Amino acid sequence: MLKIYFSEEDILRTRVAPGADPVWELVLSLHLLQGRSRDPLMANWRRSVAQGLRQESASERLRLLFALNPPRGYFPDFLTPYQSVTGFEAGLDAVRSTPVPLLQRDLALLAGGTSLPGGASALARGEPESLRQLTGAMEQYRSLAINPYWARIQAAVEADRTRRARALLDDGVEGLLASLRPAMRWESGMLEVRDYPDSRELHLDGRGLLLVPSFFCARTPVALLDPALPPVLVYPVDRLGGLEPGGAGSTAGREALAALLGRTRAAVLEASDDGCTTGEMARRLRISPAAASQHATVLRNAGLLVSQRDRNTVLHTLTPLGRAMLDA
Repeated sequence: MLKIYFSEEDILRTRVAPGADPVWELVLSLHLLQGRSRDPLMANWRRSVAQGLRQESASERLRLLFALNPPRGYFPDFLTPYQSVTGFEAGLDAVRSTPVPLLQRDLALLAGGTSLPGGASALARGEPESLRQLTGAMEQYRSLAINPYWARIQAAVEADRTRRARALLDDGVEGLLASLRPAMRWESGMLEVRDYPDSRELHLDGRGLLLVPSFFCARTPVALLDPALPPVLVYPVDRLGGLEPGGAGSTAGREALAALLGRTRAAVLEASDDGCTTGEMARRLRISPAAASQHATVLRNAGLLVSQRDRNTVLHTLTPLGRAMLDA
């Protein structure tokens, strides 16, 4: 179990990442790809990525990247730098700039539980070419396993952010932290992460906490091992039906889009711009809750909305495609 202790200052400095973190998603997808999970929502993604990897001519370059990210247990903190919150390139720059003592410490910890290929020695010495090869492998893997699905990943994370924003507006930061149940429990200045693989305590000491919603995070949230690093907690979001490349561009999506003609559904799309529950939608548009739910279902099947249930309410938010149609 992980126990995270907050002061009043920490509560004020707690925030949610501005979107899907591309480096965290990359690293956690490597764990998922190599693990034993048979989540049916991810089966097509796993098959497609595995097939693509078999066809990659530079697969040897990926060997070290996979070795650094075993499916279970520890993985190096330096692979997920805080700077990645501002984008993928910023994250890669931070990886390439990792101080040698941190590389040596992280790789020594990893080597205690898994065997590493020969290239890890050059990486531990901080050789620039080794670091460039590592980030090159990250770019190569991302183009295959992440980029084709990025719109769907972003949509799932944005839907979760909308849900957390409503909790924050209704009940403040403590309401935001309480909304992370059932995987986590907030009580009396402590956030308790259940089913965490180790027994740990993390004292924020006035630094606050960055909450990072993640598509590829498994059931258990993830925190960095080094307590001296900026505190980050990565937690799983609803995967909204899994991954298909290109989002709603499939035949089924195009057929569903053809059913969107009409003022009411356009109004439903507009009402969902900032997040809207079924009841709120019905009141705004002066239609019945059943009609609002039916229209939202059509829009969701077309890939324009995502819907998340939270106790007795269903929150609808726009996907990137839905927002593009609204702004067109």
